[in-house]
Amino acid sequence: MEKNNWLTAHFEETRNHLQSVAYRMLGSRSEAEDAVQEAWIRLNRSDSNSIDNLSGWLTTVVARVCLDMLRSRKAAREDSLEEIVADLPDEGEGDWEEKLLIADSVGPALLLVLDKLTAAERIAFVLHDLFDLSFAEIAPIIERTEIATRQIASRARRQVRGATLPAKDIARQQEVVAAFMQASRQGNFEALIRLLHPDVVLRADATAIKVSAANKARGAPQFASEILGANAVADTLNGSAQGAQLSLVNGLAGATWGMNGKIVVAFCFVVNDGKITSIDIVMDKHAIDNLDIHLIDSNQLQQ
Repeated sequence: MEKNNWLTAHFEETRNHLQSVAYRMLGSRSEAEDAVQEAWIRLNRSDSNSIDNLSGWLTTVVARVCLDMLRSRKAAREDSLEEIVADLPDEGEGDWEEKLLIADSVGPALLLVLDKLTAAERIAFVLHDLFDLSFAEIAPIIERTEIATRQIASRARRQVRGATLPAKDIARQQEVVAAFMQASRQGNFEALIRLLHPDVVLRADATAIKVSAANKARGAPQFASEILGANAVADTLNGSAQGAQLSLVNGLAGATWGMNGKIVVAFCFVVNDGKITSIDIVMDKHAIDNLDIHLIDSNQLQQ
């Protein structure tokens, strides 16, 4: 009885947080309440003694419930955008939804944008950008790798912000990436340094790290989960990128390398103010399959 009282008290303490999470994901007051209630049911069915972080556990459960509900909604289209927006609280309501709208500016416009995202994009964006969960925590929820989750959240963020880059900005990014790949192939360390932001970060997934280690004797660049700083990144990639193809990866300038007609490696760049600020090396097959990749003819850069 004492245990049940403790669980009930802790759940009630986190209820507002859970409702906020669910409401942002679903855009529906009634559905958010249903998702939170389902989390309570699952908590009662679980071995609570084995849960180290109850708040984190409940947030994860609510996110998974919302993901299932979003997938069902996309498949059946039971709820229209008008119904979702109409389910927002009235101006005079004093409950948690209104406080959420006032405090965090979550209004109909944002809900309309969120509804255009895929279920995975919506979950990744909400949990990371609005609730500061790490990509490592979000990845198992949407059944993606950590790097793929980061890319999904980035794609969602661009849509939410309405930050679809103009063609001229994409072209400029491509020029920077093309110059970087050429400098890498030529072993031009100084040129690489000029193109990299001083605090650039190079990330590689587990597959890339394993493959690079296995091919060390053949001169393959040696990757790690994170390599920080322009000098370290330039040193890692100097003399590599042979045979890489310029590509658009999730709408941003990048590069890929293939074998037998299949893409094996994706290089995902982030370019700001003419400098490369991050590079993700993706070799996990499932992650690559979830990237939106379009090969670019290098001659197009001259047009």
